[in-house]
Amino acid sequence: MKKNVLVFPCGSEIGLEVYRALKFSKDFHLIGGSSVSDHGEFVYEDYIDNIPFIDDERFIDKLNCIIREYGIDMIIPAHDSVVLKLAQYSDKIDAIIVSSNLYACDICRSKKKTYDLFKDVLPVPIVYNSIDDVDEFPVFLKPDVGQGAKGTKKVNNYEELKFYFEHSDDDLLILEYLPNDEYTIDCFTDYNGNILYCEGRKRNRISNGISVSSIAVSNDKFIEYARIINEKLKMNGAWFFQLKERQNGEFGLLEIAPRIAGTMEFQRAYGVNLPLLSLYNSLNIPVSIYKNNYEVRMDRALSTTFKILYDYDRVYVDLDDTLIVENQVNYELISFLYKCMNEGKRLILVTRHAVDPLLTLEKFKIYNFFDEIIHLDRESNKSDYIYDNSIFIDDSHSERVKVYKKNNIPVFDVNMIDTLK
Repeated sequence: MKKNVLVFPCGSEIGLEVYRALKFSKDFHLIGGSSVSDHGEFVYEDYIDNIPFIDDERFIDKLNCIIREYGIDMIIPAHDSVVLKLAQYSDKIDAIIVSSNLYACDICRSKKKTYDLFKDVLPVPIVYNSIDDVDEFPVFLKPDVGQGAKGTKKVNNYEELKFYFEHSDDDLLILEYLPNDEYTIDCFTDYNGNILYCEGRKRNRISNGISVSSIAVSNDKFIEYARIINEKLKMNGAWFFQLKERQNGEFGLLEIAPRIAGTMEFQRAYGVNLPLLSLYNSLNIPVSIYKNNYEVRMDRALSTTFKILYDYDRVYVDLDDTLIVENQVNYELISFLYKCMNEGKRLILVTRHAVDPLLTLEKFKIYNFFDEIIHLDRESNKSDYIYDNSIFIDDSHSERVKVYKKNNIPVFDVNMIDTLK
């Protein structure tokens, strides 16, 4: 039987990567949860909204009610503050928390605690105790408790530094400015404390604190630092740390996080599914890791997901220049049609194809795909064969207009398929 896994908050970049990594898992069923309306509602098939914020006094009681109602077995925290909160109350929560121990979570949530703990064994950045101690600019301001690039600032002179301290509500750290390349090292520690995976990626381009362009990078220092971190914090499951280069090329530690990273999909491209491994690991199931031997370069941009609020039980679709385009199967459309088939919708091909449509479908290996095939002559109207509670997909504008006017159902061009998925 599948384990039910709550991902909270599911609309964060972490929560979205967990979904991508686990949506086809045979052992785990995902349920998304959020305190506010977010993108997770458009992604997770099972979605719970209005979960209290973690600082709400009702949070733990409400969370346990959700656990009982939905049969939640495990929870993946998908935000740094949630990681710490669930670790603090793990003995009061009626599900397995997929994370590291409380000590590790507490240290990692604070940059100051992290730097203080590792200052004698790792190359942490210089931390200035006050604005008057700064003897070299630029410096870098960073909230002690924060994530991504939120609240961070490069400061070029004393006047700027004084201004930001007078106008900020955050507990800001004044740090040495590290000007060169930035790296994330994705790691995995099994439940016996052994590091099974440690691979670095260079963050070529960063947007809102998220790496949107990455390449693999190897360095002996990565595993050396990982072992030091793992020894002190006793990590468990997926975790990562980030480094940035000084002007002289030496590394400086930015942060450590005892959780899944939003860009761990980079490692998944090599065949290493760290969210999935973390779930097995939390159940004390031994895992082994192999990495495919090829080069990966990752780049991403803003993507869009739609939710069209219209119920239908039939899909009418054209053949020429719609399902078959330039003598190739339209793989985006066929993917959508398979999704409809999985949902129990009736698939109907309606076409004026020049020859028997079955011959063409057989050629493209989709012979038995449709529930019904309507093969029309040139004089017949497609709109005469279409029923209510349907949608119509056709590349022809004139055909769509006729169906729209007569049948009063939504009609879609081939360039609209992404709005349906």
